[in-house]
Amino acid sequence: MKNYRNTIVLAALGLSAQPAELAADPLSSHMMEQISIKGRQTDLLGQARSASEGMIGNAEISDRPLLRTGEVLEFIPGMVVTQHSGSGKANQYFLRGFNLDHGTDFSTAIDGMPLNMRSHGHGQGYTDLSFIVPELISQIEYQKGAYHADAGDFSAAGSARFSLQNRTKDEVVMTIGQNNYQRLLAKGSSRQGSGNLLLAGEVQRYNGPWTDINEDVDKFNAVARYSQPLASGQFTVTAMTYNNSWNAADQVPNRAVTTGLIDRLGSLDPTVGGNSSRYSLSVGWDSDAWQANAYLIDSDMDLWSNFTYFLTDPVNGDQFQQVDNRRIAGGALSHHWHHRIGEFAVEHVVGVQLRYDDIAEVGLYNTRARQRLNTVRSDKVEQGSVGLYSQSDIQLNADWTAHIGLRYDYMKASVDSALTTANSGNAADDILSLKAGVSYQFAPNWQAYFNTGQGFHSNDARGATTVADPLSLAAVAPVDLLVKSDGAELGLRFFDYTAFNASVALWYLQLDSELLYVGDAGTNEPNRGSERFGVELAAYYWLGSNWSLDAELALTRSRFSGQAEDEGNYVDGSLPLVASIGLIYKAAAPWQASIRLRHFGKRTLDSFNQQRSAATTVVNAGYQYGWQQWQFNLELLNLLDSNQNDIDYFYSSRLPGEPAEGVEDRHSHPLEPRTFRISASYQF
Repeated sequence: MKNYRNTIVLAALGLSAQPAELAADPLSSHMMEQISIKGRQTDLLGQARSASEGMIGNAEISDRPLLRTGEVLEFIPGMVVTQHSGSGKANQYFLRGFNLDHGTDFSTAIDGMPLNMRSHGHGQGYTDLSFIVPELISQIEYQKGAYHADAGDFSAAGSARFSLQNRTKDEVVMTIGQNNYQRLLAKGSSRQGSGNLLLAGEVQRYNGPWTDINEDVDKFNAVARYSQPLASGQFTVTAMTYNNSWNAADQVPNRAVTTGLIDRLGSLDPTVGGNSSRYSLSVGWDSDAWQANAYLIDSDMDLWSNFTYFLTDPVNGDQFQQVDNRRIAGGALSHHWHHRIGEFAVEHVVGVQLRYDDIAEVGLYNTRARQRLNTVRSDKVEQGSVGLYSQSDIQLNADWTAHIGLRYDYMKASVDSALTTANSGNAADDILSLKAGVSYQFAPNWQAYFNTGQGFHSNDARGATTVADPLSLAAVAPVDLLVKSDGAELGLRFFDYTAFNASVALWYLQLDSELLYVGDAGTNEPNRGSERFGVELAAYYWLGSNWSLDAELALTRSRFSGQAEDEGNYVDGSLPLVASIGLIYKAAAPWQASIRLRHFGKRTLDSFNQQRSAATTVVNAGYQYGWQQWQFNLELLNLLDSNQNDIDYFYSSRLPGEPAEGVEDRHSHPLEPRTFRISASYQF
């Protein structure tokens, strides 16, 4: 039986299959061998449990122009990453018919540290990737669906796990671009004793293309990482620092643009924006048999937004501040082993995952020009969880493998509400999730899969204890702390290392309830259950040593289950079509060129499907040239200067002079216009 996790471990360590004299000495191989990881060209036949999982390597990431850091998730087939506010705010994510908002049903982690924020001030599962330096990513391992027992909270639609490099090129990268884009990255690693020390720092400035604001992005990242062989595995300790501040161009109503009040890049409230910081310390130890990690995270966010303008408060306006101030501690331990049961070869993984969030303040305040007017809600939350899981792969014969997983999660939360004591209280819930599947390798290059599994996401702890609306004090029903999902998938994978790699998956996903705490209002909103199904296709073709072509297509149908008064059955914000295609040419001389098209179709904006957004298509291109120790990059983002939108919503807002009840309208955040960036890097 091939071991997929061993492949992951070797790649993360920068190791590969080597001659016997080097393989016998892990330290020697660690010191001498440095490779570029090409995830799409990694043979997953006999290793992956489903057709919709895979790896993304650092070589692929370096080939693609990125407007924002969060767009690294668009390497996942069918994933769309957009923005509806300022550059420092977490992105909007779309996958498998979900408008995932900022990460509600897609879990992310980096070296074992969870990135989704529970009971967050802006939204459940809030996932901000701005602290990640793309050049330091070793690989991204992704899974779609809830078929893996080691994936817990927020993973109904899927999960992604980032791994950082232990060693990196010694280089300085300087980038400049339109709208005062400036970025400086310095990184390098050196041998220290028996291990390696990696240091990196990133500074970024950006004003943005907006008419009425200077985005004034001021971002700083720093990473220090030490790694060394220890016993039979690899030990790492990593410290990360992130600080950012920005002004935001939020979505604006279409009527403000069509009447000439503002242009399409204009703003109605130029005082919105935010500050965010993240500090973390993590340790890990990884061997073939054991994996262990522990982490401490300190995270703060202040976010000012104004989506409805003068609908609620015609005098001061509807601007509000969301605050999140927390500390997170946690860790995980897993054990992996092989044995035989009669004629069957069996591979087991058992593990435990712990997490505790100590949220000193999660608050919502009415503001004007970032000055507080009053408090809507302010809470302290303590929230802890434990997850136990077991995963077994049973090789029935040379062609058939069965996959069985079991997971148990327990979560408890305590909420101390400063204003409405009735909303204080405790909530606890547990959930048992079953996973099962079978894979059949019916030819050397072909494998078929069937998977079924249960997953879940947690709801905001405040929603699980709230019994009174924080403004009106009207009675409201608390929501369940944990919400179950059920899914299934039928898939097929073809792999030919020299030329072609493709997969197709037909999937189904049912969610018991899309219950969410609405951070913008300080209360919870119960939604119905939902059902989704779709088909996904991903294909990668290498035309010799110079040309590579990739194409991805995802089609989805999303509907609410059951009926609701005055509501239709379409899921608001769902995305029915995603397509992308990219072409890369790498010449024998040290230069390469790439072009990529991303298209996502018309989105449903209301439950009757009467309001739909336009489709959005964007083309990016890049050119790289190397000379001695220098490399020069040119990135052309939104090459065709599309004036389409990054995201659209449909709701009521009010501008001065409009009726008190407001006007229902489409609110949009435009794509940034065509922009170019030039970078020069020098390798020492």
